[in-house]
Amino acid sequence: MTRRSFAASLAAAAQAQQAAPNIVFILSDDHSYPYLGCYGYESVKTPNLDRFAAQGMRFDNAFQAAPQCVPARTGMMTGRSPVAARMGRFNSPLPPDVITLPELLRDKGSYFTGVCRRLFHLDGNGRPGPVNSEIFARNEIQTWQRRIDFIDRTQDRTKTGAIVEQFLDKKPAGKTFFLWVNFNDPHHPWDRGDTDPAKVKLPQHLPDLPGVRDDLARYIDEINRMDSEFQAVLDVLERRGFSDNTLVVFMGDNGMAFPHGKGSLYDPGLHVPLLARWPGRIKAGGVSKELISGEDITPTLLDAAGLTTVRPMTGRSFLRHVTGQSYEARKYIFGARLYHGSVPFSAATRADTFDLSRCVRSARYKLIYNCTPQMEYWPVDSSKDPGWTEMLAVHQQGKLSPEIDRAYFKRPRPVFELYDLETDPSEFNNLAGQPELAAVEKELKLALQEKAIIDYDFLPLPLGEA
Repeated sequence: MTRRSFAASLAAAAQAQQAAPNIVFILSDDHSYPYLGCYGYESVKTPNLDRFAAQGMRFDNAFQAAPQCVPARTGMMTGRSPVAARMGRFNSPLPPDVITLPELLRDKGSYFTGVCRRLFHLDGNGRPGPVNSEIFARNEIQTWQRRIDFIDRTQDRTKTGAIVEQFLDKKPAGKTFFLWVNFNDPHHPWDRGDTDPAKVKLPQHLPDLPGVRDDLARYIDEINRMDSEFQAVLDVLERRGFSDNTLVVFMGDNGMAFPHGKGSLYDPGLHVPLLARWPGRIKAGGVSKELISGEDITPTLLDAAGLTTVRPMTGRSFLRHVTGQSYEARKYIFGARLYHGSVPFSAATRADTFDLSRCVRSARYKLIYNCTPQMEYWPVDSSKDPGWTEMLAVHQQGKLSPEIDRAYFKRPRPVFELYDLETDPSEFNNLAGQPELAAVEKELKLALQEKAIIDYDFLPLPLGEA
């Protein structure tokens, strides 16, 4: 080989390395950190995801923009807060003027784009009643058929591999692709497997009761099963020759449907697993401790595709971080609790359905701002399961520990909650108003004030019109 041809081959190899990748974005449903084996939670058996994490980067501090499916997915697919994107109702279609990741990849990056499996939650949740269906149709606000090339809403998890194959069969030859895959698991209700409730490790924010252990064991069984579905997607990519040139990202869409989890702004509601593999670009075995927001997903994947973030996105690309380049880390992540479900509001409505709150979290501290503190706490989805039923009974007997009883049954809740996550990871000890943390509280309120203003939040500003 001549010197010139050798140089040309090196240039071609470098160009290929920098070429836009295929992108597969996989979401598990209601999946809290640390419920994967690679995070050290031994009760979970996830060999496929653990192996995948070792092949790429594991993120230890990834948080969603909301603790519920619809607003969290809005954050991931738009690079914006669900508040800014006007997605405050569970069954609302994404407003037609809000631009999404697959549209940008298709229109500016020439990607073939698709979404598959289960409901992806951004087009009216797939089940509007007759009144809403007529309104949606008359006003033409269900828009995802125009936003993306391939849509599948199959509920059967055993068909995931076949659906990915179908998507790839429809992809034009030579076309780069983006596929968003949505799993059912570990969403409630939880099917029983073989996890022993006596052996599960309970988090400190849950009491050690038989029903709580049983719920958690069934939740773990769902994660174990989901691990096989995840591998089915990777197997198709390998079989079709796409493994080496595909950026695969795995993430939980929001936290687990347990007390302190889904529907709340405590860490179990927002803190989710995040893993990424991109052969040749993301070094194997990497671990990130940086704060990552769900709002950062769209900017990062656009960046990987060679495209730029567009206004008014507030998410930030972390591509330089995962590829070993200099990176300015986030100082804060933000979360918003919005309306959940589809039932009308009534005098009996509890916080599982309607609650309005916001939070800001740094590496060490979290501030929660409750704008409906009078709402009675109630866990999302799982209130009829043994865990909450037993917690209610023990509370009525006056036998819950004081910190757990206060966390779930104190009314009204404080308007402001401040937690030192280093000394109080369970978020039990509210430090708001403590003189020694006045500077920290003011800093977080200022950060939340700015977020509220730039997102055009409809709630009262935490500092007022200062």
